[in-house]
Amino acid sequence: MSIRLRIGTRKSAMALAQTEEIARRLTAAVPDLDVEIVKFDTTGDTDQTSKLLPHGGKGGAFVAQIRAAVIAGELDAAMHSLKDVPGNEDTPGLVIGATLSRDPPTDALVLREGVSLDAIRASRGKGFKLGTNAVRRAAYARRLFPEVEVIHFRGAADTRVRKLDNREKQRLPDGGAVGPADALIMARSGLDRVGLAQRIAYEFSPAEMLPAAGQGIVAVECAAQDWQTRKILSAIDDPAAHLCADAEREVLWVLNGHCNSPIAGFSSIDGDQMSLSASVLDLSGNTIIEASRTGPANRPRELGRAVGLDLLAKGAAEIIERSRPR
Repeated sequence: MSIRLRIGTRKSAMALAQTEEIARRLTAAVPDLDVEIVKFDTTGDTDQTSKLLPHGGKGGAFVAQIRAAVIAGELDAAMHSLKDVPGNEDTPGLVIGATLSRDPPTDALVLREGVSLDAIRASRGKGFKLGTNAVRRAAYARRLFPEVEVIHFRGAADTRVRKLDNREKQRLPDGGAVGPADALIMARSGLDRVGLAQRIAYEFSPAEMLPAAGQGIVAVECAAQDWQTRKILSAIDDPAAHLCADAEREVLWVLNGHCNSPIAGFSSIDGDQMSLSASVLDLSGNTIIEASRTGPANRPRELGRAVGLDLLAKGAAEIIERSRPR
């Protein structure tokens, strides 16, 4: 008799591509498994005008409704882009049952026709509008291109590129609009997922733009006491990605960062050692606090805790508090 597994996901092209990949891997690994993909219109998808803060940040906008369905027993599991999952709070009763092998974690620059990276660099960004909704990307963009105008820009990955190409303005909650954008900063993995990798004009190295904690990692969450689902999900879990996720998310936990905090964190494994770098920026990009450590790969939370405490010792809490919504 087949086992039915219901996985919840957002309806965006990228989210569906990620969930379909999970379904393919699960059915290949577990005989007689019937995977049902359940699509959700999350608050962050239905409202593509407002900033995410009024919805509770990415957690409230993209994660909360699907998580609630798992807790209520309406779903067996939920697919998340790990960078969208809040790291400064626990959700009692839920665990990450699997992480897929990590996609490229870096950020990429997408340009509209007629704009070049050389021109943006030569002008230090002056005269150009760069679209992003991520405070981390905005802070790094202001650091790399000090005179660029960073504008609020929302939408699924394919939607944002379409709006860039069509020179559409971004509507604002007050009825106004900004733009159109000349360039976007987006996750490289997201562009790959929706078939737009050819639009990448430049890929930022982690040294130039440290990724968000968990960026490039697809996570599958389930109920902590649902041992059958946890056993099924373990069949597709990538141990290295899971260790990196634990280390990077521990930094977020130690810093108690909120959705408006420009916090970055990225780890990698070489043999039995893990390297972890993290940073906290002010919203202007003028101030950056960084910390890096290396430690045993099988003790990721200890490494993440140590890096987080290093950042706090250097004054990260003050920067985070200044950016906290009032």
